[in-house]
Amino acid sequence: MALLALTLAVELAAAPVALVELAVVERKDIVETLRLTGSLTSPFRARLSPDVEGRLISLEVDAGDRVEAGQVLFRLDDELARLELAQAIAAEHEAEAALADSKRRLIEVRELVAENTFPESEALSLDALVTRNTAVLERRRAERAFAAAMLERHTQKSPFSGVIAARDADLGERVDTASNVLLLVAIDRLQLDLQVPQQYFQRVTADTAVSLSLDALPGQILASRVSQVVPVSDPDARTFLVRAEVENSAGKLTPGMSVRAVLRIGTDRQAEVVPRDAIIRYPDGRTVVWVAAVDDDRYAVEERVVKTGLIFDDSVEIVDGLAVGERVVIRGNESLQQGQQVRISG
Repeated sequence: MALLALTLAVELAAAPVALVELAVVERKDIVETLRLTGSLTSPFRARLSPDVEGRLISLEVDAGDRVEAGQVLFRLDDELARLELAQAIAAEHEAEAALADSKRRLIEVRELVAENTFPESEALSLDALVTRNTAVLERRRAERAFAAAMLERHTQKSPFSGVIAARDADLGERVDTASNVLLLVAIDRLQLDLQVPQQYFQRVTADTAVSLSLDALPGQILASRVSQVVPVSDPDARTFLVRAEVENSAGKLTPGMSVRAVLRIGTDRQAEVVPRDAIIRYPDGRTVVWVAAVDDDRYAVEERVVKTGLIFDDSVEIVDGLAVGERVVIRGNESLQQGQQVRISG
């Protein structure tokens, strides 16, 4: 036994001082991470048809064009609609003149009736005429508003900002309310649809953090949060729908792209945490870390068996084996020996 101890001491003395990097064991909020895949969808998608039947005389956009809300997209031949509006305006002016004339005559007759030089029945007849002319003018004004609205419907404006995804009509074609002239898709803010296992239903909320990565943006991680939890599960897949909003003002993303998402789900508890690089797993099932402690004004390392829990943010939960404040090796721990002296990097 003494010979074995002496041999170990000689080996340690002969072992070079290793250069290592340390991290301090901390107590943190534990977060469970759930990795899922989903796809981007557009919150608004509209097939644009005209409100009236007519011949297409103007197409202001084409497939791939970006448009703003209220921008004119296409126009139909509106010659007849303009003539109908002109007729309605003329009829309104005629009704206004007739009403003004009847009111003037009524005032004159009432003055004569007050002087007992004109029969009362004539005043009553004129009063009824004013009432009828007032009703006629109201009808003419409604007809003018209707004609103006019908004329306006010959011009199609964009209901929201987006991109023209398809154009299915050409100039000169006769289209009606069933014709799909353009397909408009909003892309400034996209939605990510995720199917989450039903056991997480009580824990995923409208504020759960989500990290996103896409093949279209290699090396980039996008941050988002759950915007909507749909409380209807799929009985076959045992999942429920979760949506998150994805900012896309730069236009680098498009609906249909596949997304790898990581949901950060809180556990409402704290525990000791170390960086993932501190953990060493052996084929025999042991999980260990190297703990560094001061030994005669120098650091020496000790192998410590630990029990791990959840992994998140490149950190590992330590269920048992470490205490807050202890120092663990996170660099240079590949070939350390028990009791070996080490030098701290930096």
